[in-house]
Formats: sequence, structure tokens, C-alpha cells
Amino acid sequence: MLLAGLQSISQDLYEAYSVDGATAWQSFRNITLPLLLPQILIAVLFRFAQAFGIFDLIAVMTGGGPGGATEVVSLYIYSTVMRYLDFGYGAALVVVTFLILIAAVAIASFLLNKYRAKTSGTI
Repeated sequence: MLLAGLQSISQDLYEAYSVDGATAWQSFRNITLPLLLPQILIAVLFRFAQAFGIFDLIAVMTGGGPGGATEVVSLYIYSTVMRYLDFGYGAALVVVTFLILIAAVAIASFLLNKYRAKTSGTI
């Protein structure tokens, strides 16, 4: 995703900015980073959701690891419900996890809308 975003940035912007005397760091900070911000935000959001959803690989490989070192949220919920039969606490964990994911999506959506409003010239 980031490579596609980098390839979509016009080289004319970099050339014009270098003619004005900008350094490589200034080009990155003022051209590359602002134009890649939507792709970075979406990539981080996907990785965040995937981190909450990983279960099978850790369950098969380590089962939570030595002393819970590799235990993730989904594996903890599974062991709470299936191993300890604590359905109420497990349901509460699922709801809290869902709310955290919804909050992350809402923040990402807010930031994307703010970026679009800033770049389109409207408020």
C-alpha cells in the first residue's frame, strides 16, 4: 500500500521543491509524509485489526507461550471462556475488544476526513 502511495506522488513536486532549495529531509517532511498520510493510516488500521484477530498461529505454535509471553487478546478470551468456563467475563472481554476496535476505526475515519477537508480546501 505504501509503495503504491509513493508511486502515485508526482516527481514534478520534488523537482519544483528542489529548485526552491529544499533538502531531502524537507522534501520528505513537506511532500512525501503529508501525501502518504492516508495510506499510512489505513495500513496501521489494518495491522491493528489483524493484531486483535491473530489466534490460530499462536494457539497452535505456543498456546500462549511460556508464562503467557505470547498470549494475545483473542487467545486470552478463548482460554477464559473454554478452559475456565467464565462466560460472563469472556463476553465482557469481547465487548471491550469490539469497542476498542470501533474507537480505532472512528479515530482513523476522523483523521482521514480531517485530512481530506484540509487538502480539498473545504471545512
